[in-house]
Amino acid sequence: MSGLKNMSITGLKKKQPKMFKVKVSTMEAEMEFSCEMKWKGKDLFDQVCRALGLRESWYFGLWYSIKGMGIWLKMDKKVLDQDIPKEDPVNFCFLVKFYPEKVEEELLQEITQHLFFLQVKKQILDEEIYCSPEATILLASYAVQAKYGDYDPNLHKPGFLVPEELLPKRVLRQYQMTPDMWEERITACYAGHQGMARYEAEMNYLKIAQDLEMYGVNYFPIQKKNHTDFLLGVDAKGIHVYSINNRFSPNKSFEWSSIQNISYSDKELIIKPIDKKAEVFKFFSSQPKVNKLVSAFLYRRQSVESMVFSELVVFISLPDEVISSV
Repeated sequence: MSGLKNMSITGLKKKQPKMFKVKVSTMEAEMEFSCEMKWKGKDLFDQVCRALGLRESWYFGLWYSIKGMGIWLKMDKKVLDQDIPKEDPVNFCFLVKFYPEKVEEELLQEITQHLFFLQVKKQILDEEIYCSPEATILLASYAVQAKYGDYDPNLHKPGFLVPEELLPKRVLRQYQMTPDMWEERITACYAGHQGMARYEAEMNYLKIAQDLEMYGVNYFPIQKKNHTDFLLGVDAKGIHVYSINNRFSPNKSFEWSSIQNISYSDKELIIKPIDKKAEVFKFFSSQPKVNKLVSAFLYRRQSVESMVFSELVVFISLPDEVISSV
């Protein structure tokens, strides 16, 4: 009898799946997961979204860095079959991958808005998105309202703000102003936001940020046939071609609605417009991985547009009491 028990216990042990550990960092927290060896990227991604209570998952991805290159985890391929870092736990960042054109209309969940706000704020502070000095003051005031709530002079005394945490270094260097002077400027705007809830302050921040030239643009290095270097920019409006030293004004743009097809080979990526008279745009990369990455990104970008539309249709059809709880 005891032999049968031992056999059954041994059998149970064999059935337990092998696991590996993963650490996922969002803009404000870290989470750890035990993953089955057979898990695909989507299995891990879905776990993260469930832990966050996030429904609008199509805007996000799991990002990691290897050999100096940032890579997005593929959803349809096993995690361990991808070229991920050999570390324990494996580290990923849960980041915004696709940016909507109109945040107020397309970002429905408060958690989605909050994650967008945190990431865009960091991009502005890190100067990945250019912002004028005047606009940075207003943005900083919304960030303070989101963090502290309504201004109270008895509570928020001089010195409670740190300009270096609210304004890009470029702006701080541009003017001969003391930290106290910067705080006074920000506080003057902040005091005007009385009664504004956190989600409202964060949305007001995003509504300003979405109109900035570099907002939501993903850049990829490319070349023309003559080996001239360019940048390919992809955002919610379409595909743009930039000079290597100018990320503000594109030399050429293709709106999503004007593109018929996007294809790639090892070293060539082709954008074919719907208009038969328009020039077919070809560009090259010395790294086949870049062409494949860009092509996959473009395909996914177009898929996101249709998912957003479907989600909006569902959301609009919900009863008011359900919408108010989202």
